[in-house]
Amino acid sequence: MRTFTTQRVRGLCGLFVIGFGICAASQAFAQDWPAKPISLVVPFPSGGTTDVLARALGDQLSKALGQPVIVENRPGAGATVGADYVAKAKPDGYTLLMGAVHHTIATSVYKKLPYSFQKDLTPVSTLAMVPNVLVINSAKTPAKNVAELVAFAKKTSPELSYGSNGNGTAQHLIGTQFQATTGVKLLHVPYKGSGPLTTDLLGGQVFMSFDTLTTVLPHIKGGKLKALAVTTAKRSSAMPDVPTMDEAGLKGFDIGTWFGVLAPAATPKPVVTKLNTEIVKIVSSPDFQQRMLAAGAEPMSSTPEAFAKRINDETSKFATLVKEGNVTIE
Repeated sequence: MRTFTTQRVRGLCGLFVIGFGICAASQAFAQDWPAKPISLVVPFPSGGTTDVLARALGDQLSKALGQPVIVENRPGAGATVGADYVAKAKPDGYTLLMGAVHHTIATSVYKKLPYSFQKDLTPVSTLAMVPNVLVINSAKTPAKNVAELVAFAKKTSPELSYGSNGNGTAQHLIGTQFQATTGVKLLHVPYKGSGPLTTDLLGGQVFMSFDTLTTVLPHIKGGKLKALAVTTAKRSSAMPDVPTMDEAGLKGFDIGTWFGVLAPAATPKPVVTKLNTEIVKIVSSPDFQQRMLAAGAEPMSSTPEAFAKRINDETSKFATLVKEGNVTIE
């Protein structure tokens, strides 16, 4: 019995020493990090909201950390290509993902994903919440409000086309919910991102979209696109005169697009903490907030734990919407 007890104590002491060593090594790594440039992966092409926010953050984060933060665009498959790349990257803090609400939707929309958004990535902090907005090409769609658009769509044959920044994204799901709520039939045209979508919307290749406000706000102000309603529960401070979908008669609409930074799972906690601290400082700075608000984005930082809860809650919420809308992608 004494021998067993002695061996057990020695074993526990050994585990303690190993654990202490790992902890000490992690702390030492965090003190030296970053020692080289950091890659911030954007899972969409350049020009869209995710790209705009990533570059704004990257500029400030480079100054705060003393190393370049390089934005790397890896678009495709509704933002899942970029997420998969980061999920499988070395967990050393040098490869990060600019994630978005689309990733919580993709979990339910795609039958098979090569990664788990909840298990293979570590939340760092949210960055901003951006309202989605129903916009139309004024020259192609003679509607002044949502009711007139619905009436016009019901009379139009073939169906009016709406663009999204990819299959399984928030724009896609909002379009699905819009059809279910109004009874109209729309033709979904998926793009690889908001940049190419906006080009075709302005050119009249698609009639409408439910894009993020950041992307389309300049064109709304310029008169090339008309905003009919925002899809969030509250009006946007950037467009206070534009009603919500709920106010326009479509009850139950409350979908916005959040953006946030994630790292590969197993990234040392001290690195995640350091990143979170710097991002929270940046988001709370007057210059960054002014820049975000001017672009139609609402600044929003968080703890890693609060971000993880948002991801879990919205993954469950969108699973229900996806099932009700029967939205699946091979």
